[in-house]
Amino acid sequence: MGNDAESAGTDVGRRIAEQRSRVGLTVAEAAERAGMAPEYLAYLESSMAPNPSQAALIRLAAALNTTPGSLSGAGLNLPPGQRSAATSTLLESLTPAECRQYLAEGGIGRFLFVEAGRGPVAIPVNFRMDGDDVVFRTSSGGSVSAGLHERRVSFDVDHLDDALGEGWSVLVTGKARVITDPDGLVHAEALHIEPWAGGDKPVYVRLTASQVTGRRIRVAR
Repeated sequence: MGNDAESAGTDVGRRIAEQRSRVGLTVAEAAERAGMAPEYLAYLESSMAPNPSQAALIRLAAALNTTPGSLSGAGLNLPPGQRSAATSTLLESLTPAECRQYLAEGGIGRFLFVEAGRGPVAIPVNFRMDGDDVVFRTSSGGSVSAGLHERRVSFDVDHLDDALGEGWSVLVTGKARVITDPDGLVHAEALHIEPWAGGDKPVYVRLTASQVTGRRIRVAR
């Protein structure tokens, strides 16, 4: 399924194909879940003008564990939180164990540190967890790796579901160091951290946590 997204005809088709590949489904399997013909799903993924109905997007989103807006691309150029807040929400503090559950699968987070001559900055990076440590890749010679050794820093990961009006955020604080020893580099490379933005990212950074906190917003039911 690796070439499905590459052969998609439009952005809508590409998003459908990418999400289907991400959840590990064939066209036939995804179509069965969505209650549509495999030929129609293949058409949506490959046509230059698919124009799926809202009902089809809703069924596909449910089958692919995502939202209709994510498949259609609604709001991709806007920051999250454009919709009004839900009328009845609960703000909960997360336990350290709950925070680590949210971080367990890795993904994209923001590395927070003080840059000389500028002050606090936040850099988005791909990361994986190694035990309780955050490990990520960055470019050589950049501000992230310059003078980083044992500097006190933070790492933020969050998610906001505009459709449901719910979300969570986790903040990890500790000390970071560039991994330089050969055994440590071999171990970090085995985590298979793939830079989402591409490019050459040869430097591995390990953040050892001293404090982990988080919050979750839920709609009261």
